[in-house]
Amino acid sequence: MASTAMPAYAAGTLAGTTIENTASASYDGPGGATVSIDSNSVELVVDEILDVDVVSNDPGDVGVAPNEDDSVLTFTVTNGGNGPEPMVLAANASLGGDDFDPDATSIFIDGNGNGSYDAGVDTAYNAASPPSLDPDESIVVFILGDIPGSVGDGDRSEVGLTATAQTGSGVPGTVFAGAGEGGSNAVVGATGASDDDSGFYAAAVALIALVKSAVIADPFGGATQVPGSTITYTLVSSVTGSGSLPNVVISDSIPADTSYVAGSITLDGGGLTDSAGDADAGSYDGSAIAVDLGTVAAGTSNTITFQVVID
Repeated sequence: MASTAMPAYAAGTLAGTTIENTASASYDGPGGATVSIDSNSVELVVDEILDVDVVSNDPGDVGVAPNEDDSVLTFTVTNGGNGPEPMVLAANASLGGDDFDPDATSIFIDGNGNGSYDAGVDTAYNAASPPSLDPDESIVVFILGDIPGSVGDGDRSEVGLTATAQTGSGVPGTVFAGAGEGGSNAVVGATGASDDDSGFYAAAVALIALVKSAVIADPFGGATQVPGSTITYTLVSSVTGSGSLPNVVISDSIPADTSYVAGSITLDGGGLTDSAGDADAGSYDGSAIAVDLGTVAAGTSNTITFQVVID
């Protein structure tokens, strides 16, 4: 949900400031001397305006994977009032209208001011001691979400952050008597002293399919399956969805009653060696062939072939 509240801006003179004013009158006295008198002084204490602004920092959906923990959404919270104010924070993972909710969420405060979540550095939000912001001061706030394993490719989740002035919130103009800085009144500003914005997780789920086929060439120029026939196996892997799959390795055991043809592994038409210790992706360990494809992006297809001879 996009924030619809008016932007918060610090409201000028600091809350608790005393404004003092004394009037004077003068007149011509006897003998032409000027006579001056002062009025009583009037002192007014500037009340505290309560205004809050919350903005999502993410330029678009944050990509996540199934079973991913601590996926980060980033927000900026600003005190738009004219006095220091603790900000009460809350995450809302059940906004509705999306495809899934995170299994759990937590809130962290940017501890080193770099705008990026750093595990072990940034501070977990403590509801018993919310962060206090000076006028016009901003902090970066992170929502960490745990992604369910059941999400499908392209599923989205909307998660909101709400910040509310601890002193109080409500209809603009609402007064909390004596609750402002320096004993002034606290007055709810244009934002209602509470604001929210949201970000989206988008699941990128890549799936791999593997299809195997075989072609026979016998010693007589035919395709009979007799001792001495060569079997060429073809493995076609296809990755669909979005995102990518890491550390993809395709392997196939050499069937019983056959012998592997040394140096017969190919990847997408290019020959590979049998050694696991060299730079190419292929290997043969005496019982199975393997091809290490590394990280494979969705939309990618690879073809692997190798040969055996029927004993």
